[in-house]
Amino acid sequence: QVQLVESGGGLVQAGGSLRLSCAASGRTRSSYAMGWFRQAPGKERECVAAISSSGDTSYTADSVKGRFTISRDNARNTVYLQMNSLKPEDTAVYYCAAGSSRGMVTTINAVTSWGQGTQVTVSS
Repeated sequence: QVQLVESGGGLVQAGGSLRLSCAASGRTRSSYAMGWFRQAPGKERECVAAISSSGDTSYTADSVKGRFTISRDNARNTVYLQMNSLKPEDTAVYYCAAGSSRGMVTTINAVTSWGQGTQVTVSS
């Protein structure tokens, strides 16, 4: 099993930017499909971005398209989420997630490992 540790969350004003990082350790000999999910108070956890194990294919949710970008550095076993033009409705706990080596991690059912989460708060 792979262990995931997020960093980079915090408080930012609307229109600002943050970059989240997710470092993977443990069984990382094989690259995993990775994703970023978020959960706001009283709402369900949702996928905002995902990337294939090779990095060739990515997905971003309509709600963040054009503002968020997912990327990965397999040599560093790290996945990033660059978040620009942040809005108050982006406020949530953001979770890094790993799936299998194939496909994409865009649903909770596809997740095999979760990070502990990092809080992102966007003030208006």
